[in-house]
Amino acid sequence: MSEISEAERAFLGGGRLHEDRAFKPVNVVVLTISDTRDEESDTSGDVLARRVEGAGHVLADRAIVRDDIDAIRERVMRWVNSGTVDAIVTTGGTGITGRDVTPEAIEPLLYKRIEGFSTIFHMLSYQTVGLSTLQSRALAGIIDGVFIFCLPGSNGAVKDGWDKVIRWQLDSRHGPCNMVELMPRLKER
Repeated sequence: MSEISEAERAFLGGGRLHEDRAFKPVNVVVLTISDTRDEESDTSGDVLARRVEGAGHVLADRAIVRDDIDAIRERVMRWVNSGTVDAIVTTGGTGITGRDVTPEAIEPLLYKRIEGFSTIFHMLSYQTVGLSTLQSRALAGIIDGVFIFCLPGSNGAVKDGWDKVIRWQLDSRHGPCNMVELMPRLKER
């Protein structure tokens, strides 16, 4: 796992990295949702995969599915039901065109929605793309004990989402709290 830069250390969203805590890698999968991307042209999936591994996590799998509600749900639920995935990060399909169906596919599957993710993502995205952030329906939640983060398909949005939000919440050393420490309790009833 790479060390963090001073700029990253300063960013930590009001939190801090507790150097005395052990880093716990989690199993992350990357799903690109697109009618036009393939393995060669999936640049946002490449960005995510590199960042997942660069942060010290396990890239447990990676796939591309078309903008189709059933295809998205089938792929996501296969990972959720595998019992080996801690987090799913998707890229694509969160826009407002007719073919953008990621939120429609994912929201009915959520046990809990993480409302703050969308809010924070839009705040950060606004700093990069201004009012164009309105065209994104980024979302996050929990499906049967697995975190899912749905990002737009642009490389910039993926970088903002991972670098400024998801990375830190999946780092067991981030404080005052992080999502990794909650993982053992996600299926409590």
